[in-house]
Amino acid sequence: MSEERVEGRRVLIAAFDGWNDACQSATNMIRHLVDRYDAREIRHISCDGYYDYQVSRPMLCRVTGRPRIIWPQTTFYEIELSPDRVVYAQIAPEPNYRWREYCRQSLRIADELDVDRIITLGSMYADCPHTRPLPVDVTHGGYAAGRHDGSCACGESDAEGYTGPVGIPTVLDDMAREQSFDTASIWVSIPQYAGSDDCPQATLSLLHALEREMGTSLDAGSLNERADAWRAKVTMLTRCSDQLAEYVRHLERDRDAADRARHDVGDATGRAEQLVRETEDFLKNL
Repeated sequence: MSEERVEGRRVLIAAFDGWNDACQSATNMIRHLVDRYDAREIRHISCDGYYDYQVSRPMLCRVTGRPRIIWPQTTFYEIELSPDRVVYAQIAPEPNYRWREYCRQSLRIADELDVDRIITLGSMYADCPHTRPLPVDVTHGGYAAGRHDGSCACGESDAEGYTGPVGIPTVLDDMAREQSFDTASIWVSIPQYAGSDDCPQATLSLLHALEREMGTSLDAGSLNERADAWRAKVTMLTRCSDQLAEYVRHLERDRDAADRARHDVGDATGRAEQLVRETEDFLKNL
């Protein structure tokens, strides 16, 4: 992405618990930024009318020893990345009702904050090996529903070919684009055999993709060490089952073959472009 596109932008990053958030990787990206930087809550959207409390249940917590009911709600943060760089973040459970009104309310807040770029985050289970970089799909100004059929795009955006159910990030992205916000959507794929525990590797992959989108470095904190521990844990899991180990080897072969094919296509494209340039130069000198 060009410096012109990323510099001076007021960015809102949004992630939602639930169907769009395998292993809590997307919302953990927001929590990581809130923990690592100077952050403060600046806006909320009330839970009233948006949630089914049998699905998104209120939580009983103890504050200074006293019980308190915590209701589902949307929180907006102002996060100071540096003295001259601030971003905004939205985190919430995926609403159960009135998605369009919820997105309109979210975009009104984005407008109040003078945001001109919205980046939605998501994570999904897929057929990909934990021994390779986790696939990350980035879409600009288009539908970015991700895959929920267990397949894996292996790093290539599948937004143009996907048809099927979508979550609140896709609806927010679509409505934001209709209101002339610049939009991007980042989805990371997680091996479905790895279980549903937190996946620091996926959160780290989202962080690196977010760095590229925003044109700035972000503090990884302990994510690298935790990602190493996650890979070691999943590797130990695969060693306990010959069938699972063979399945992972199969995924590795497929991934490596796809990477080689993309590399070959890239080389051929580069050679063709060079030939065109040489031909144009030759004709200019005639």
